[in-house]
Amino acid sequence: MDEVDTSTELSAWDMGAVTVGATIYFGSKESNRQIKEIADAFEEAHNLGMATILWCYTRNDAFKTETEDYHSAADLTGQANHLGVTFQADIIKQKLPTNNFGFKDIGFGKYDDAMYEALTTDHPIDLCRLQVTNCYMGKIGLINSGGGSKGESDLVEAVTTAIINKRAGGSGLIMGRKAFQKPFAEGIELINAVQSIYLDGKITIA
Repeated sequence: MDEVDTSTELSAWDMGAVTVGATIYFGSKESNRQIKEIADAFEEAHNLGMATILWCYTRNDAFKTETEDYHSAADLTGQANHLGVTFQADIIKQKLPTNNFGFKDIGFGKYDDAMYEALTTDHPIDLCRLQVTNCYMGKIGLINSGGGSKGESDLVEAVTTAIINKRAGGSGLIMGRKAFQKPFAEGIELINAVQSIYLDGKITIA
């Protein structure tokens, strides 16, 4: 039997795949190559009628200071989201923002104080809303990462993240490790709790 080439979008499409996913670590040494390759791959995927999902992460030492880690700052992750949607991502996956002022405090890129004073506050929902805003005002769906499993706090963290994401205008939550690194019953309970948030009509955009 001939070896199957699984490295191209056409091969994936031939095998019945309907979606192509990729990750960019913005600011990393490999990011320029990743940007070019993924932009080309997503264009070809769309030509084949496939959907595209992009993990837009700013996880590297360039976004740290001596006292603060800005890899999940609302402004930096928002900019990563904006770049991701210009690469034709249909869904953006991003970490929930934990702080802000990355551009300002690191001295990286260009910024205006108005982007912090007029576009957002320090409220978690507003920080996440800035991420949604950078996804073409929510036209491209934002799903937030649930993060790793920490044990007893997982259920509370997952529910909190889901509520923040939904009230900010997001489209969902990925929580694989939190659910699947548990006994079966506990994992199901966590998944059902998050599903109930997105199905609850009383939890609306803030």
